[in-house]
Amino acid sequence: MKRALLGTTAVVLVFGLGVPAVAQDYVKVADASDGKGSRIESVTVTAQKRVQKAQDVGIALSVLTPEDLDAKNIKTVNQLQYSVPNFESIPAFGSGQVWFRLRGVGFNTYSSNNSSTVAVYVDEVAYPVSASTQGLLYDVSRVEVLRGPQGTLYGRNTTGGAINFVTNKPTDTYTAGVELDYGSHHEFKGEGYVSGPIADGLKFRLSAVTDEGGAWQKNRTTGQSLGSKDQAAFRGQLEWDANGWLNFLLAANWSYDHSEPVGPHRFTAVGAQPADTFVKATDWGGSTVFQSLTGITTTEKPFHNSQNQGISLHTNADLGFATLTAITSWNFLRRREFNDWDASSYAYAGTYFDTRAGVFSQELRLASKDSGALSWLAGIYYSNEKIDEHFYSDFWDIWAFAAQTTYQQYVNSVAAYAQVEYAFNDQWKLTGGLRAESEVRKQENYITRALNGVGLPLQDYGTPSNKRLVADPLTGKAELDYKPIDNALIYASVSYGVKSGGFTAYNVPNTQVLDPAKPENIWAYEGGFKTSWLNDTLQLNGAAFYYDYHNQQVQSIIWVPTYGAIGSLVNAKKSHIYGVELEGLWHPTSALTLSQYFGFKEGEFDTFDNYVSSAASKAAGHQVYTDISGTKEPIPKISYGGSVSYRIDLGDFDLEPEFNYAYRDREGSLLTVAHIDSYWLANANLTLSPKTGPWELSLYGRNIFNSRYDLSHNYFVALSAGQVNIATSGEPATFGVRAKYRY
Repeated sequence: MKRALLGTTAVVLVFGLGVPAVAQDYVKVADASDGKGSRIESVTVTAQKRVQKAQDVGIALSVLTPEDLDAKNIKTVNQLQYSVPNFESIPAFGSGQVWFRLRGVGFNTYSSNNSSTVAVYVDEVAYPVSASTQGLLYDVSRVEVLRGPQGTLYGRNTTGGAINFVTNKPTDTYTAGVELDYGSHHEFKGEGYVSGPIADGLKFRLSAVTDEGGAWQKNRTTGQSLGSKDQAAFRGQLEWDANGWLNFLLAANWSYDHSEPVGPHRFTAVGAQPADTFVKATDWGGSTVFQSLTGITTTEKPFHNSQNQGISLHTNADLGFATLTAITSWNFLRRREFNDWDASSYAYAGTYFDTRAGVFSQELRLASKDSGALSWLAGIYYSNEKIDEHFYSDFWDIWAFAAQTTYQQYVNSVAAYAQVEYAFNDQWKLTGGLRAESEVRKQENYITRALNGVGLPLQDYGTPSNKRLVADPLTGKAELDYKPIDNALIYASVSYGVKSGGFTAYNVPNTQVLDPAKPENIWAYEGGFKTSWLNDTLQLNGAAFYYDYHNQQVQSIIWVPTYGAIGSLVNAKKSHIYGVELEGLWHPTSALTLSQYFGFKEGEFDTFDNYVSSAASKAAGHQVYTDISGTKEPIPKISYGGSVSYRIDLGDFDLEPEFNYAYRDREGSLLTVAHIDSYWLANANLTLSPKTGPWELSLYGRNIFNSRYDLSHNYFVALSAGQVNIATSGEPATFGVRAKYRY
């Protein structure tokens, strides 16, 4: 019943608001070439805070349209990794805390308090808390993935890159749409929107999505299912054109996630317990001590219970010579998430996050209107973040206690940035940018406690501690563009990017003194090209890069004699990463479309003499450092993918089969057992639509060859019988039907 009610949400938005319907013809764009192919439409982006053709921007970027998202089953930001070269998105132990990595720049922490190397934006509003990026994608106009340090045009500084989600905006005429999707494991997704004018100069847009069902895992002991989705999100936008030169866009969003997370499985044996050979296998269970601490029963399924809400106001004023933009935003995340990270019914490693995270930001910028050879942009950015987190671990069956770690973290950041472009002529253009920032990051009242039995008081491991980091980095970029012919751009750039330092926030006793991780910085050298050939029917882009990496933040451990290895962030003094990327799109005929991408990267720790060896520390009974200088960075070398589609003319209708695929190379690990094997994924779609009409119907298959693959490998505890090595599986083959209707 609940699923049926939620499933009608999108339909109610479209048909239940009493909006007058205005008939529209959905005519496919006619082919406009010399008969040998179909011209590739120019894709516009706002990667540089103004509307430009993607082929005119000297940045390595990938752009995905709504059609791309549908064809490749991209429902969340994590799934972009199968459409973008050199991009990985790894859920930490399968949790809602995700690691983003672009061109090998990223780090594998499972705590909520450290900033990502890859910034995520929705309509120019930053989401610095990674767990808040895990909502559903819906009513999206396009996605832009920028590779390399970004900062001279953005409020936040990053070393890896940026992902920009651009949503659809209110329209001048009434329009509405609905999309319904039903697939394997009884999964249902419904999405809808309605948009149009309210009064002269005032218009609105409402959109919503829900995703239900889809449980595909089984408890290896009881046969219970796990993995059922229960998510919904809503967005409302109100746009007011005040007087022709002043525009306001007020947007509010709210979402919840009551889903069951993907449960891990054992990829190696633990004593007499064999490794899982059944990809859908998992298990869970807890202790009465953990229950008394968290309220989670001993047999309760792993769960998400999270809400995310936010509001933003975009103000744009046309000043004649320039445009003044102000963006005010506030976002709040309440995350409650229970996982079982030993994949068994024993209380070895149950974890529970109870997180409150709030972010307020204010951006003000002034941008020229590009009327001449000189264009410029300058802005200031203020951000205030607060995280209040309680993190619990159930170690009852291994160490006879449950742990509780609590802390508050505050981050205040003020930045000023500017970028200038000067075109010497039609062929040569020089770009330069600077960003100055002052950031204060504080962790307060950090304390780890243990509960040694039901009814006993919590035992403090030391006294509450406070830590503080202050950073004042100056970063920048220089770029030279050359256009030898109209349809070719060659560029070379050097950028300097910095990522904030951070604090370890795992179950570390206060008796262990841990230094904060220092900020990491990158000198990024890049050269690339963007070209169009064969009367604009073939597009080829490429880039090569070299990163000189200092103080790279790496997941290591500390060794506590009481109960062994605990995760800890450290800095590798010096490392480097280099690689290449190629992307191609070809319309050889008006009906046939081919796309390909390829990414290669490799890196090495040049100086890394402060890594803690778990095996050596265990043998010695105390913490032992090891020098792993010269070790390869544990990143996948190759990412490859593409698609092919062919439109078949059936008179008044078109039938379009489409096939897309992605390859992910083997991913290494500083832990020898934690590497992830390479794998292929393939998807297929068959879509029927009228040439002029408001609907389309699709049959689809995801992972159609039923590849067995894992998204993450790790271990959380080590027993006397051996480590509990766990993996997070990717979803097996699924099939379904999708219908769209717009009017």
